[in-house]
Amino acid sequence: MTTTGILLVNLGSPDSPSVSDVRRYLAEFLMDGRVLNTPWLLRLLVVYAAILPTRPAKSAKAYASVWTPEGSPLIVISKALQHLVQEQVPFPVELGMRYGNPSIAYGLNQLLHKAKSSGTPLSHILLVPLYPHYAMSSFETVVEKTKDELRKQSPQTELVVLPPFFNHPDYISALCNSIKPHLEAPFDKLLFSYHGLPEDHLIQSDPTHSHCLSRPDCCSTPSSAHATCYRHQCFETTRLVTEKLGLKPDQYTVSFQSRLGRKPWLKPYTDFVLNELPQQGVKRLLVVCPAFVSDCLETLEEIAQEGKHQFLSAGGESYTYIPCLNTQPQWVNTLSSWLVQQAQTCVPFESVLKGS
Repeated sequence: MTTTGILLVNLGSPDSPSVSDVRRYLAEFLMDGRVLNTPWLLRLLVVYAAILPTRPAKSAKAYASVWTPEGSPLIVISKALQHLVQEQVPFPVELGMRYGNPSIAYGLNQLLHKAKSSGTPLSHILLVPLYPHYAMSSFETVVEKTKDELRKQSPQTELVVLPPFFNHPDYISALCNSIKPHLEAPFDKLLFSYHGLPEDHLIQSDPTHSHCLSRPDCCSTPSSAHATCYRHQCFETTRLVTEKLGLKPDQYTVSFQSRLGRKPWLKPYTDFVLNELPQQGVKRLLVVCPAFVSDCLETLEEIAQEGKHQFLSAGGESYTYIPCLNTQPQWVNTLSSWLVQQAQTCVPFESVLKGS
């Protein structure tokens, strides 16, 4: 008898909002070569000489503003999702974070330990990066880190990966149903604010080396590059959601948040858009962040708090942040059904075999 273990992985969070814990977390995060894709020595200098001396104190204040009695919102929500999914699937479900605790190594160890204790070895581990869209700084780094850890702990176990689900009908349906109640009250615009990326991340992830950002309509021009193009996938999520909700082009817009450093990032920038919309007559704004399935610092502090202040200060009158899917029943049911289907058949949407 063999079975499948399921590992849910999210971004991660500091252990506390203290400056020392935030510094430790940021060091791990920013030293990832798929986050800051510069040579190691240059990355070391940038992180330890330019970023870590000042940013942890600022970030610690931001984390403190959203911290709950139970801990980091992202960790609390992710653990709740893990438990709810476990109730619906007949396979062990563990949780790991790409950065911070609980680590991916810990989550894998828990799965392997449970299998050993039960006398039922794991033939497969189904990895679930909790990101709807592909990016090397989110989805790809989770997959590669998990592959590395699994080679160390159980190289004979096959790793199967749930791919990005940015256009899956079940995901689109769950996202639409989370937005729909907020459309019942009068509004002027729905803003889709996606996490931003440096433009060179798209170019580096382009398998054709000639498509992404090479022309103004690259995201709407068919290409094999779209399988790993974050920007295209964000636009596609927006298109599918707005079509399903029946929104007209003048009722929504797209922007990208959370840029860092001086490199050009995906545009338009959310903070610029929030300043400009009131001058364009948009007074009642709804904001949703589909790049995240769980609320975190980037949604709760940057968008729900700072974004609201910025929009209202620029002349807006009403600002509503629409929460992420978190543990909404439809999302839990959707994710659980995907996992049962794949784990039982071992024929996933696509797979990454051990050592590949």
